[in-house]
Amino acid sequence: MGKLKLTLACGDYEIVRALKEGAVSPDGIDLTILTDMDSTTRHWRFLRNREFDVAEVSSSSYIIARDQDMPFEAIPVFLHRRLRHGFAFVNTSKGIKEPKDLIGKKVGVKSFQVTAVLWLRGILEQEYGVPHRSIDWYAEYDEDVEFEPPPGLKLTRMRDDQNCEDMLVAGELDAVLHPDLIWPITKKHPAVGRLWPDYKAEEKRYFERTGIFPIMHVMGLKREVAERFPWAPVELHKAFEAAKSIAMKRMENPRIAPLVWYREAWEEQEEIFGPDPWEYGLTDANRKNLDTLVGYSFEHGLIKKRLTLEDLFLDMGQGRKRGGNRI
Repeated sequence: MGKLKLTLACGDYEIVRALKEGAVSPDGIDLTILTDMDSTTRHWRFLRNREFDVAEVSSSSYIIARDQDMPFEAIPVFLHRRLRHGFAFVNTSKGIKEPKDLIGKKVGVKSFQVTAVLWLRGILEQEYGVPHRSIDWYAEYDEDVEFEPPPGLKLTRMRDDQNCEDMLVAGELDAVLHPDLIWPITKKHPAVGRLWPDYKAEEKRYFERTGIFPIMHVMGLKREVAERFPWAPVELHKAFEAAKSIAMKRMENPRIAPLVWYREAWEEQEEIFGPDPWEYGLTDANRKNLDTLVGYSFEHGLIKKRLTLEDLFLDMGQGRKRGGNRI
């Protein structure tokens, strides 16, 4: 009998390089790895069309899918994390100087449930006193998973010929919360600035206060794969861990990137976040991280019940003291 053949769709990250190039392979599994698509497309094709056996997927959309009992599971592998304060953008003519100035304003988002936006809404509400229902939301995309907006939520879908960036520049939107850098920022358009000009300092304070380095994506898989081959999720998890370990060792070398102060940035990261900011598994820090996101999802009406992490993730346990390399 040959190896189990699975398709894996994920981003083209350094921490999966060893897996993609074959230096690491999950025991008993032959992976076809797809990396040539943007995140939004990958999430849609996995959750709507079920095109891949395993896929890096939006944490927020996965939580909603599980709340609706869609046939997916996940393993605690988190390929994408990002601090979010640097992705809140404002029109510079609107007099928005602090987070509470967003109350009553028109704010654009890529989609309402996208994980980056959920984190920012939750942070604004919890840390800065900006209720999410105090804002008029304008969403550019449809959602990865359909949901019924709760009463009191002001949510408008943009027309197909509209987009967040252009509307922000034109002043049709007061602000935009976005997963990525938008062109008015990269092109230094004078009409657009950041809500937090010194966003790095704000992000550092947030992490020091909360211990949260926001998880953006989880590793989803079709439920039928987990049910038919219950050993496969554990072997996938082990392979992702091995690939990340190789990547972290490689990236310690300051010659690896064409950045002047690369090593200094690496050392600063270690000083603030510890030796492995991208740790996998349901560690205490990751539990707090994910529990916070589930709480935001429930409070913002995206899910109808507050799910536990045991509801959301497959058990990676192999028995007490087992799973190492002992013979």
